[in-house]
Amino acid sequence: MSREVVFKVDDVCVDFEVGGKSFFSKKKSLRALNHISFELYKGETLAIVGESGCGKSTICRTAMRFHSPSSGNMYYEDLNIHQLDKQNLKRYRQKMQMIFQDPFSSLNPLHNIYYHLDRPLTLYHNHSAKEKQELMDKYLTMVGLVPPSEQGNKHPHELSGGQRQRAYIARVLAVGADVIFADEPTSMLDVSIRLGVLNLMNDLKNDLGKSFIYITHDIATARYISDRIIVLYAGHMVEWGDVDKVIINPQHPYTQLLVAAAPDPEREGEVDLPVVKNDEETEVNLWTPESKGCPFAKRCPKAVEACKVELPPPVEVDEGQFVRCTHAKSIK
Repeated sequence: MSREVVFKVDDVCVDFEVGGKSFFSKKKSLRALNHISFELYKGETLAIVGESGCGKSTICRTAMRFHSPSSGNMYYEDLNIHQLDKQNLKRYRQKMQMIFQDPFSSLNPLHNIYYHLDRPLTLYHNHSAKEKQELMDKYLTMVGLVPPSEQGNKHPHELSGGQRQRAYIARVLAVGADVIFADEPTSMLDVSIRLGVLNLMNDLKNDLGKSFIYITHDIATARYISDRIIVLYAGHMVEWGDVDKVIINPQHPYTQLLVAAAPDPEREGEVDLPVVKNDEETEVNLWTPESKGCPFAKRCPKAVEACKVELPPPVEVDEGQFVRCTHAKSIK
C-alpha cells in the first residue's frame, strides 16, 4: 500500500564556513550533513538518532529554513521549501512546526498560556472570539492541561517542565501543523514525566494523523515512539529502516555500539561493549567536503583499509533495512 509522503529530503549536503577571523587563519569548510535522503510519511514518527555533533538538529534547522542546503533539496508535499513564494511560505510555516528542547525558553514568560494559543489562532485562522476560546480549551484538554480555564491563565513559570512542554505542544496544534520536528523534547524533563509527553505525541500521531521527526540521543525512547529510524554519524546516514529491525538486529558497528550502551532491564549478565578507538583524530566535527571513506572508520574495531578510501554504498540487509558498511551483506 502506497503511503502519502509529506516531507522529503533529497541528497542534501550542508557545509559551514569556519575560521578566517584573523589574517593568519584561513576559512575552512566543514560538512555537517553529507548526502542525506529520506521520506516522512503521513501519520508516522521517524527517529533520527546519534551522538552530539552528528547533524541531527542541523536537519531540523535546515528544514525550518534557518540554514540553506549547500546542495540537494527539501520538499513539503511537492514544494521546494527553500524556493517558496510569500503565499506558500506562510502555509509552510503553518504546516511545519518545531518542538524545542527547553520548554521554558520556547514560551514568552511575560504572557499566560492562553496568549500563546490565541496568537497562532489569530495569525493563521479566521475565528470569532468565542470559537477561539473553545479551541484553546480544547487543545489544552487534549494535551492534558486541565482544567483549561485554570491552566490557560497561568504563566510559564507557574507550570512544571512537563506542563510547559505540553503547553507548547498545544500551541503547535493551534497553529495547525501537520509535520512536527521534535528536537529532544524530553531531555530536560524528569524521567518520571517523559513517558507522558511521549504518549501524548503517540496519541497525536494515531488520532490526528500528525507526522513527527523525533530527534534524540536515546535509542530506547526512539524504539518506543518511532516507526522508522535513521542512525546518523558525523552527518552521514549509516543505518536506517524499520525501528524494530534496526534495534533488534543492528548491522553497522556504530549502531551496535548505541544499542549495547542502552539500558535494558531484560538483558542478562554484563554487556561487552565494542572496543572503540578514541583519539584526537576521531572528532566527528572535522569532516570536510573533501574527506573520503567511512566517517566511523577511525573508531571502528572492524575497519579495513577499504573503509578509509571510499564511503560504502547503501546495502539492503533486510527488507526495509539499509546499512552503509563494507561488511554488510545484501539480501539480494
